[in-house]
Amino acid sequence: MTIAQENLDVALFPVHTVLFPGGPVSLRIFEPRYLDLVSACLRNDEPFGVCLIQSGQEAGDAAMPHLTGTFAQIVDWNRGDDGLLSISARGGQRFRVQETRIEPNQLLRGTVQPLPAEPEKPLPDDCRYMTDVLEQIFEHASEIYKDLPRRPDDASWVGYRLAEILSLPLVRRQYFLELEDPLLRLSQLDQIMRAMSESADDDD
Repeated sequence: MTIAQENLDVALFPVHTVLFPGGPVSLRIFEPRYLDLVSACLRNDEPFGVCLIQSGQEAGDAAMPHLTGTFAQIVDWNRGDDGLLSISARGGQRFRVQETRIEPNQLLRGTVQPLPAEPEKPLPDDCRYMTDVLEQIFEHASEIYKDLPRRPDDASWVGYRLAEILSLPLVRRQYFLELEDPLLRLSQLDQIMRAMSESADDDD
């Protein structure tokens, strides 16, 4: 999903998660404002914006989002026995929020500037082990990863997947989303993974 670079007006969905380009997200929808959002996106085949909440809550009054987010395109939806709508979406380009406004129904809309994709970089040889780690994680991950397109030789793709899957604080994930150097992201994730491994060895 590639979007033109001029400013766009989009509906924003502030949540307690970070969506990365090419990554999956599952959301359960029950508030009227987001039911309307999903309906409009499906009807017009258009994305919405996912942003990590900076302050506030997912339900109730509109939350204040972090200003860097990711376009989300709905790929599947269903209504459960409990009547709640569940959607699966996939991340596209990142964007930067220029300004926001709150609709009467508390839906947050934003004028956003799409950000260019990271330059394509091959996965460094010393990071090859990361693809094995990812495959092991994918084997036990939820269904949303089953049909996810794989790009194991791409530094951005590997870094994004690790940043969203590893047990990291949300603010750290947001940092990795905003970081624009895929090799620096991999280097820092390598340090984190090695520290996690050493900690696990010390616990044994």
